[in-house]
Amino acid sequence: MKVAIVHGPNLQLLGTREPEVYGKETLDDVNRALGKLAAELGVEIETFQSNHEGAIVDFLSGARGRVDGFLVNPGGLTHTSIVLRDALVGVGLPFVEVHVSNTAGRERFRRDSFLSGVAAGVVFGFGIHGYLLGLRGLAHRLAQK
Repeated sequence: MKVAIVHGPNLQLLGTREPEVYGKETLDDVNRALGKLAAELGVEIETFQSNHEGAIVDFLSGARGRVDGFLVNPGGLTHTSIVLRDALVGVGLPFVEVHVSNTAGRERFRRDSFLSGVAAGVVFGFGIHGYLLGLRGLAHRLAQK
């Protein structure tokens, strides 16, 4: 089983960007924690981060055939990108949407997601631990196939 972890715009700033909202853990910390959990679960992971919507779309379509699903933190693209939604649907693989902060408790514009309605699951508000919850849920779902 192989899962691609997709980190969207500005996630390279984890640890320094608004630590009161996003915490002090870095993207490297997230990827290390995911790698450790993946090994425990017997899941292979591949990580990708980009600030560019088109690069993310290209990565998703290029990953079809080599991964079984996606764990996606789309960052701000959550609230703006029908293109990202269409790419995820078009690839036809299950994905879990993850957010570090509780988007439902933040600014009004952050409460709506173009992805949630087509995701296998959504995890938000648990800091970087949400990535681990999302990976566990996705691995469980993929194992049921």
